[in-house]
Amino acid sequence: MRKKIIALLLSASMMAASFVACGSKGPNDSGDTASAPQPEETATESDVAYIQGKGTLLVGITDFAPMDYKDDGGEWIGFDADLAKKVAENLGVEVEFVEIDWDNKILELQNKSIDVVWNGMTLTPEVTSSMECSKAYLNNAQVVVVPADKADSIRTAEDAAALSFAVESGSAGEAAAEENGFDYVAVKSQADAVMEVAAGTSEACIIDLLMAGAMIGEGTSYPNLAHTVELTTEEYGIGCRKGSDLAKYINEQLKTLYDDGTMTDIATEYGVQEAVVAQ
Repeated sequence: MRKKIIALLLSASMMAASFVACGSKGPNDSGDTASAPQPEETATESDVAYIQGKGTLLVGITDFAPMDYKDDGGEWIGFDADLAKKVAENLGVEVEFVEIDWDNKILELQNKSIDVVWNGMTLTPEVTSSMECSKAYLNNAQVVVVPADKADSIRTAEDAAALSFAVESGSAGEAAAEENGFDYVAVKSQADAVMEVAAGTSEACIIDLLMAGAMIGEGTSYPNLAHTVELTTEEYGIGCRKGSDLAKYINEQLKTLYDDGTMTDIATEYGVQEAVVAQ
């Protein structure tokens, strides 16, 4: 009887081993491990290799002077655009700028509609928790913009509390409006927010200080607007897919471009040299 039980147990063990061996094979697995195709680890694990493989760096942007905007010939230029071109050149690929809805920037990255968000992006907790970000490379602030003839009366956040605001949806400006309890409407871009004030449909807007320096005041398209209160101070960073090795590569490139003076030269061209963060 004992021998029969042992025999049955041995038989069951052999059957189980057979099932495990069969279950470990893929649908096209012949069992010959020497000829089985190897997983493409580089393509799936390295964003840098993925971008080099397709030959194009897709840069997510909005129309945001002096960071990303078009010249008279329709080419994208600006501090961020010119830096992105340098990094793409060193990466050995072409650069392509893709205008995105700022609210959807994280989804655009995840869907690989773009490879990087490079557009004067504030390093907020939402951004840093959802993206692999570069180190800060520019300092910035969120400022209140009003008609120039009203600027002297708007010196504090309390002075601005009664105004109606326009802000870019999903931006640091919108966060500042919420934090201060301002009445606001959300529009597609910071440029649209400025247009709201110029048109008189909003009494004020909140935009980036660097944009305000380039877009409003004497010698600009909006000479009758001025910026007053600085509601926040912040830093700009560049966003990649979570876990992407592209962020590390960009950090290395920014340090090289800072050390050899290229970053400062580009910043000076666009009037943002005082905001550059040492790399």
